[in-house]
Formats: sequence, C-alpha cells, structure tokens
Amino acid sequence: MQTFFSPAEVPAAFGPSAVTVGKFDGMHTGHRAVVARLLEIARERGLSSVVMTFDRNPLSLLKPERCPPALVSNDQKLELLASTGLDAALMVRFDDEFSAIPPSEFLQGILVDALHARVLMVGADFRFGAGGAGTVETLRTFGRSHGIDVIVLDDVLQDNSQRVSSTSVRTLLAAGRVAEATVLLGAPHTIRGVVVHGARRGRTLGYPTANLSALIEGLVPADGVYAGWLTTEGVRYPAAISVGNNPTFADVPEKQVEAHVLDQDLDLYDRTVEVSFVDFVRGMVTFDDVGSLVHQMAVDEHHVRTVLEAVPKR
Repeated sequence: MQTFFSPAEVPAAFGPSAVTVGKFDGMHTGHRAVVARLLEIARERGLSSVVMTFDRNPLSLLKPERCPPALVSNDQKLELLASTGLDAALMVRFDDEFSAIPPSEFLQGILVDALHARVLMVGADFRFGAGGAGTVETLRTFGRSHGIDVIVLDDVLQDNSQRVSSTSVRTLLAAGRVAEATVLLGAPHTIRGVVVHGARRGRTLGYPTANLSALIEGLVPADGVYAGWLTTEGVRYPAAISVGNNPTFADVPEKQVEAHVLDQDLDLYDRTVEVSFVDFVRGMVTFDDVGSLVHQMAVDEHHVRTVLEAVPKR
C-alpha cells in the first residue's frame, strides 16, 4: 500500500481513484465493510482504491474536551489499512490550517487535483471543510459537475441492531469486555510497546513477565487479568496478561501492562512486542500474602489455557 502524508506527496500520475474518507480508528467491522465495498467498486471500474484519513481525531483540535482516546496509533492504523488490500492511504495532518480549508478547496485540491477521484464513498452524516460547512448534498452537486460518483453508505450494524462504531469498541474496552470488543473489531484488540526491565518480582514468584514501557501504542483496556497473546518477531505465544498496579505490592506504577508467556522463557528486553486481549479473567485483587497471590496466579494460568485452547487456530 502506498502511503502519503499530504496531498502534495501524491504523484501527478496517480489514479484515477475510488476514495473514502474517515477517521478509521481501530478498523472495526464497520470500517472493514466500507473498505471491502470500496475495493469492489475500484476493481469493477478499474480505479485505485484510496482511504483518506487523519493523523488525529479532529475533535482533538475542534473540541478537545470531547475528544476520546484513540484505539490505535497512526502506525497501527496504517498497518490495519494495508492489511485490507488497499492501493493507497492519504493520512493528512489535521491542524489549524487544514481545519480552515473551505469545502470547495477540499474538494478541488484533494479529491480532484491530488487523488483524481471518480468515486467518493461517505456516510450519511459526513461533513467537511471549515466549520463543517460541506455536506453530502455539497458533495453530490460538486460530483455532478466534476464526474465524481458520490455513494452514501448506511451504518453497519452488529446483529442487525447495534451500530458498529469506535465509540462502542472503546466503551467495551473500558469495561474490560475484550471478547465482545473482538466481535466488533473482527480480531482481538492489540496494543504494542517495548519490553523494559521491571522489579523481576514475577520471575521470583515463578511467573516471569514482559513489562511494557509506559509509551504504549493502542488503548489499554480496564485493569484486570486477561487471556491473550504476545507476538514478537512474527511468532505468537499464549500469555496471561495483567493490566493495573497490582495492589498487593506498594511499588507498582498504575496501569502497568505485563504479560506472562506460557511455557516459554524468552529474552524480550528492548524488543517491541504486541499484546492481544482475548478474554477477561478477573479483576485486580489485593491479596493478604504472597502465597495467596501465587496460588491465584496458578488458577489464572489454568483459566488462560482453557480460554486460548478454545480459540480457533489461525
């Protein structure tokens, strides 16, 4: 997938193209349905398939008090987009200058001059340009005069009832309901970070863990213990994952993420790893003594094994 970070980077000979525009945070099943339809149309019409997205949620600039945390980093977003088979992604910097672009300049400068769009797919509530002045009707009027077919999509529903959205995924993760989030995402929610040195307490207790740096890509779910996977250098390992401050001990920072890889003794220090959440095991608990904690960790490991053995092999 070709990746551009401004309209100026798009080659003059690029296109013609079929384009859709959106935040695409998390690449849930609704996003994937949109991209699948875009790919279908692009193949039928001999066009390049393009997603135009942003380097941040526009709300972070326009209404920061209402801006939710991102489900994925920009790098993760681009990797997820690339996995769909798209020809290109245009990730623009959403800053004061971009937010002030009039609708007409957005349409002409980006869709026509840069991407040479022949098809544009948007949702029914799509707004664009300074102050959100551009509407679907604006698009249709412009499209008729510039040879752009504007296609308005309905919302994608889960089980024909719940609207699939990044907000719904975010709500589930905040409650630790990662198995339900997996259904909406089409895959387990995954975070990424560098493994750093910790207190080595887990190794002393017989359960060594990979501790992630505080600079984590992706939204960290609610505190608790989870069944999941740790992936490094393309190899996926079953893991028991802990999120939180481990209240049994007083020196653990809040919202630490650590993963105990089952049946392996890996040297992961300074490696970038991915941690994927399959199911919630239990909440954080303060234990009276270390022996009680170790007993519970054994119970947790058994639970994790049971959960992951039930997951279909990829």
